[in-house]
Amino acid sequence: MNRPLLFLDVDGPLNPYAAPERRPDGYTSLRMPQEDSGTPDEGRSLSLRWRPSRVWLNPEHGRSLLQLGYELCWATTWMADANRRLAPVLNLPELPFVDFGDALFRDRPDGVHWKTGPLVDYANGRSFAWVDDEQSDLDQAYVTAHHCGHALLHHVNPRIGLRDADFRELADFARTLAPPGASG
Repeated sequence: MNRPLLFLDVDGPLNPYAAPERRPDGYTSLRMPQEDSGTPDEGRSLSLRWRPSRVWLNPEHGRSLLQLGYELCWATTWMADANRRLAPVLNLPELPFVDFGDALFRDRPDGVHWKTGPLVDYANGRSFAWVDDEQSDLDQAYVTAHHCGHALLHHVNPRIGLRDADFRELADFARTLAPPGASG
């Protein structure tokens, strides 16, 4: 049985970058460089100028994510850098990532988020949940029209990041996709 995909954005859900002034309880601070010598051939994001120099991560989130019953996949401008810089803090194994290529930060005339089309293409009909802080009703409409599998677009407030209620909703969605008698 194929587990559903869980597309993970970093800034907002895992890094509550918009949190009020103090680091949230349970989070650790990382300082990130603002420049990268990587090239697109290495699968690295060349968009570090848009990334925060300070990243807050909760190491417990990795374990919680691994227990949800999904195949985890980075869906972030961090792309391959998420495995190198963030996964060790979260105690996550190396994960596949969506290479956004030419879509990276390109506004669409229809108002759909630039990640939405590449995520639907990557899923290729497979059920998925997408955790992000930038989805809209336009993205949901696009997914409904262009994706034949089940999909959950789960918005996370970037002021607070992922919480227990978010993990419960994601787990519930994964359970609804499991065949009767299957266990996570």
